[in-house]
This record gives sequence, C-alpha cells and structure tokens, in this order.
Amino acid sequence: MKSSPLIPSLAALMLAAALPAFAQNASKADVIALVDKAVANIEKKGAEEACKDFADPKGGYIQGELYVFVQDEKMKMTCHSANPRMNGKDMSELKDANGKRFTKEMLDVAMSNKPGWVDYTWVNPVTKALEPKTSYIRLAAGKYTVGVGIYKK
Repeated sequence: MKSSPLIPSLAALMLAAALPAFAQNASKADVIALVDKAVANIEKKGAEEACKDFADPKGGYIQGELYVFVQDEKMKMTCHSANPRMNGKDMSELKDANGKRFTKEMLDVAMSNKPGWVDYTWVNPVTKALEPKTSYIRLAAGKYTVGVGIYKK
C-alpha cells in the first residue's frame, strides 16, 4: 500500500507541538485520573465546551507532560490540548515510527467501551528521541476517543 503524503505532514505537525521542557514524573495513575476528569467534562458540557477547558493552560487539563486529546468516531481530531493545529485533522492513516496505525487502535479501544492502553513509538519532545509511549483511552458521550499519553520509563 502506498503511503499517503498526508502522513508525514501530520507527524510533523504533531512534533511541532514542541511543548516546553518539562519534568517527566507523571504516573499511569495520573494519566487515568486526567482521562476520567476529561470524560466527565465532555459528558457534562459537551465536546465543544470541554475542549475549551482542555486547551486552557490554567484549566487543569495540561499537567506538565500530560495533556488531553479527543478524536471523533471518524478519527478526526476534535481537540489536542498541546497542539491546536491538529484540531480538525484526519488521523485515520497516522502511523508511528514502526508503521503501527495507533490512532485506529485507539478508536477500537474506545468503541469497545472498555478503557485501555495503546502502545506506540513516538518522538519525545523533550529528548527528541523515538521512545515507547502509551496512551490511556476511554469513550466519552458515545462517540469520542479521549486519551492522555505518557512516555514509558
């Protein structure tokens, strides 16, 4: 299968999120708590209003290295707290450094209605190196994939 020219540009856009340097000391429990908080917000306010909270650096949804991302049932990025330029982008063909379609796996986990972890390899914006990463995924409002990722230590 021929690779889409969109894939490299999406990956570059995600890397351009160049978050400021931060300490990598978050735990999986922190990740789960942030996803649970985000899902509750979406279910209370709706995705559009909740995404405003997720993007606000003082809103409590960007915590050091942790940030919330939300995709709809068609794998379109609804909101990306760390990189708003991703909002509205089709994520369906995005692959990690090993060719894994991790966003498809995220959708599958969400739609199973059973929270879970998705592993993939991604460039760490602090170290600039490819590193193993895992994201905790939950379904919100019956159609949104909500996740927060953490680099494996």
